Amino acid sequence: MPPVPRLALATALAVAAGTLIGAPAHAAVTRVRQGSAADAARTAWSGPAYTMNGSGAVVTATMAKAIDAIRAGSGTIDVAVVAGSAPTSGSKTPECDTIVGLAGVNSCTTLTLTAANDGNNSQANADIRNAEFVYFAGGDQCRYANWKGTALQASVQSVIAKGGGVGGGSAGHHVNSDVVYDACSGSVLSAEALADPYDSYISFTTGMFEWPNYANTINDSHFVTRDRMGRLMAFVARSIKDGLVSGGSAWGVGVEEGASLFIDAAGKATLTGPSAYVVLGDHQPERATAGQPLSFSNFKIWKLANGQTYDFANRPTCGYYLRSVTNGAADANLYSGTPLTTCPPPGGGGASYTEVEPNNSRSAANSIASLTYPATLTGSMSTTSDRDYFATTLGGGQTITVDCAVPSAYDADLYLLNSSGSTLVRSVGNGNGADESLTYTRTASGSTTVYVELESYSGSGPATYSCTVAK
Repeated sequence: MPPVPRLALATALAVAAGTLIGAPAHAAVTRVRQGSAADAARTAWSGPAYTMNGSGAVVTATMAKAIDAIRAGSGTIDVAVVAGSAPTSGSKTPECDTIVGLAGVNSCTTLTLTAANDGNNSQANADIRNAEFVYFAGGDQCRYANWKGTALQASVQSVIAKGGGVGGGSAGHHVNSDVVYDACSGSVLSAEALADPYDSYISFTTGMFEWPNYANTINDSHFVTRDRMGRLMAFVARSIKDGLVSGGSAWGVGVEEGASLFIDAAGKATLTGPSAYVVLGDHQPERATAGQPLSFSNFKIWKLANGQTYDFANRPTCGYYLRSVTNGAADANLYSGTPLTTCPPPGGGGASYTEVEPNNSRSAANSIASLTYPATLTGSMSTTSDRDYFATTLGGGQTITVDCAVPSAYDADLYLLNSSGSTLVRSVGNGNGADESLTYTRTASGSTTVYVELESYSGSGPATYSCTVAK
């Protein structure tokens, strides 16, 4: 039967299991419960478990996996579905209509919260805290992001803490990553994001949910159907450039319509449905500046097909294909490629190198002479007096070019020194986030050691710089 609204707190209606109960516990909140009127009684749960869906509808295969993982195959759980608006047609409880019929479900309660302060609604928070799984429906992720700092944020976190689960589709997928593309300024297209990664339609919310094994992620949905690879690349570049992630790397997770990732307590994701993509940016963008097109080399992309897995707890270092963006133009064939099976080791021996401290003097410089060029150097200005040195060789008549993308957390200056430490050429752009570049040609004959030095002029922090060295 359809939902029966409760018009006043004094109205009470006794119903059998499976009947819908409507209760506006707050003027802007609608509450509809299906299944048992009493919560499941249990003291311990076996999650966490997550479902990340590319579109709003519940995917029964991954939802069933999450339910079974949380209850460890016995007993039943309660589910809360959180929505920012009611459907404009059809059932007002489409997610619970599906969930309540699955094995192991005691009840499913739909909570429609239409205002930011509804995140503090006492009845809604009680329902969430008493649930073992919270599902964020599709809709408007800006409304969800606006619940940051309300009681709802802590209530959802408590469900994971007790061994329950969280999931969502479309907007509900977006809100479950570390960095949330909140769309509060509007929805950006891939072409717009690549043309200007600081487009006014691009805005982020951080610090809302940080799930175990899912750090430094940014989710996107309707992925292939709406051609969102380009914009996810821009989101990843922005997350690194602006220091929204730790360690200088960001993982974009794009899920196609009808697809769903089930992530277990150990961090292993398994795909059900058409496709999903993990897009890794592991260095500073060559250019990510307001009003200018994006340049970012060698995004590492893992494509998952139905049944394939990705381990977020032990993130793979191979099996990806590479795609780049140059002056706002992305490579062809973004959604398919031949995975690399032999990948360069991290920290050297290939085209990239991450600084190894201490490297604060020429005598302690990291050697990058064995790298293939162009090479990418990454590191951070960990203190306001930090200096990072990298040593390489330069032959007679050879030219070296160094281009450094500096994050907005600090102002760093770039020098090229000769073997005795004298400055050959320097770049000292003014201001935090000012990129630096230099070029030098050796006119003398023979080979010599030169040092690339990046030093903090002001500021510091864990945000990662990235220097491209070409010879």
